[in-house]
Amino acid sequence: MPQVRAERFIRIDPETAFALSQTTGDFRLTWDPFISAQSFLDGAKAAGKGVRTRTRSRLGLAMVSQYVSYAPPRNVGMTMVSGPWFFTNFGGGWRFTGDDGGTRAVWKYTFSCRPALLRPVMERIGSLLLGYEIERRIEAFARACEDPALVAEFRTLERAADPGDQAPDPLA
Repeated sequence: MPQVRAERFIRIDPETAFALSQTTGDFRLTWDPFISAQSFLDGAKAAGKGVRTRTRSRLGLAMVSQYVSYAPPRNVGMTMVSGPWFFTNFGGGWRFTGDDGGTRAVWKYTFSCRPALLRPVMERIGSLLLGYEIERRIEAFARACEDPALVAEFRTLERAADPGDQAPDPLA
């Protein structure tokens, strides 16, 4: 089964890198060049093992995927439930490890194509296209993680989403 892989060193802690990678909505669209829309399914409000999402790429392709692992701040994995006709299966995993004061992000996609007769050619083409897309995507993610204004905006959104997590105001 073909696999494409991209790796970057990011000068930010793994906790922040992981959390930023799991953003949704308009904020996600500020850094992720691959998707045009993404939403949780089945009433889910947040990512987690077993949660399903619907993602539409900027090319117009749609996929329903399910988280098969979700272990903040280390890794997240998903598998395709339904998607473009030419994929027999598709899975992805993003791993974040502390490395020399920053984070090593390694993203992988594994897939197979159909129909069987065309599989060798389609998988070669798929490796080129997905290889290009995963490189674009991780590069955009790395730039976002190292953009002080974007990280500050992310932290503000994160605090607003979880007000119980904020430290008490000493002036209150």
